[in-house]
Amino acid sequence: MPLVIVACAVAVLIFLIAKCKLNTFVSLVITSILAALVLQIPIAKIPTTIETGIGGQLGHLAVIFGFGSMLGKLVSDSGGGHRIAMTLIDKFGRKHIQIAVVLASFIVGIALFFEVGLVVLLPIIFVIAREIDMPFMELGLSAAVTLNVAHAFLPPHPAPTAIVGTLGADMGQVMIYGIIVAIPTVIISGPLFNHLLHKLRPGLYRKDIDITVLGEYKEFKTEDTPGFGISVFTSLLPVILIAFATICSFVIPKKNVVNEAIQFIGAPDIAMLISMLFAMWSMGFHQSRKMGEITKSMEQSVKQIAMMLLIIGGGGAFKQVLVDGGVSTYVSHLFTNISMPPLIAAWLITAILRVCVGSSTVASLTGAGLVLPLIASTGANPALMVLAVGAGSVFCDHVNDAGFWMIKEYFGLSLKDTLSSWTVATAVISVVGLLSVLCLSLFV
Repeated sequence: MPLVIVACAVAVLIFLIAKCKLNTFVSLVITSILAALVLQIPIAKIPTTIETGIGGQLGHLAVIFGFGSMLGKLVSDSGGGHRIAMTLIDKFGRKHIQIAVVLASFIVGIALFFEVGLVVLLPIIFVIAREIDMPFMELGLSAAVTLNVAHAFLPPHPAPTAIVGTLGADMGQVMIYGIIVAIPTVIISGPLFNHLLHKLRPGLYRKDIDITVLGEYKEFKTEDTPGFGISVFTSLLPVILIAFATICSFVIPKKNVVNEAIQFIGAPDIAMLISMLFAMWSMGFHQSRKMGEITKSMEQSVKQIAMMLLIIGGGGAFKQVLVDGGVSTYVSHLFTNISMPPLIAAWLITAILRVCVGSSTVASLTGAGLVLPLIASTGANPALMVLAVGAGSVFCDHVNDAGFWMIKEYFGLSLKDTLSSWTVATAVISVVGLLSVLCLSLFV
């Protein structure tokens, strides 16, 4: 019965978002209230459950996402993303152009959210493809896949960051394991899948796409942009600080004063703050940008993530209703009884939610809430559970997700072509990601 209620709640959510065109956050809150009533949560307790879900989910995430968005915007507006892409492509040459695109996308994708990464990189890649007379799809698909892999597995992206706290995982451990999992996933679902798709659907690989479909973007002269080294270092600084703190936690005694200072600097909130402040200098003042310009970039970045934060909070409310309503416990027992490995269960539940709901973040938050009891009952590694949920959260991106429509427009594809290319590509990402997590579980 609880699963039927969940299915009905998801159906209502899809109806409100897809058919009624209601705001996603509002749809989540309404669905949460209706689900709470059907699950027989006391009426007087429902407001508290909703508030607890929203507040508990956002918490420090608002700080991480806020500073992360500012960092990404500063790198983008200064031309740092342009410099990273162009330098790698110059070094690798035409023969190995896909490798350069994948590396550039991975570096930029760590600092930028998926949608922002598309806006930053695709116009650059379009120009490169045109100059070397190569189909835009051949380079653009590998870039989009790489950005989506980073979105699924690597903090500070919404899905992995949001569920780290829910599943009680260590942020640094998730980041290190996430990079290990991301490498084979990018190779297989990016260049290799791209090569196979080119053979099966050559009509998708056209050279006659109008640049206007990519919208307006700021053009840079490479010589006027920040240096390659400083651009890469700025983009990766949060990763460096958090990863360094994680490594030190294993080699230096916990009560050591030095280790305590390192752990403070490597805490996600502080790491993002330090990185953002450094970006203000490296991508701002050091590039002769005035304070007014820097502040404007930062303000614009916060406006861009405002609704995303509300949606994350709404997803937290929905998750909390399912938890307080006993659904997560029921699902945990259900999968325990059929002896399904917890990592596969985490992936499967999240993948089903992703297909139904569309938002990878909502699917991750809800899926994490449902599989939380499995960690206690099976002793599964929380960090690997985060990655399994992340893999499931990108499964089969289709018409109920904004990213799907961005890909369609940016690549100049029809709806049918987008489904046969991008939707299949995200399914490959998800499955290969799960297999990589399962392989990693044999060693950690």
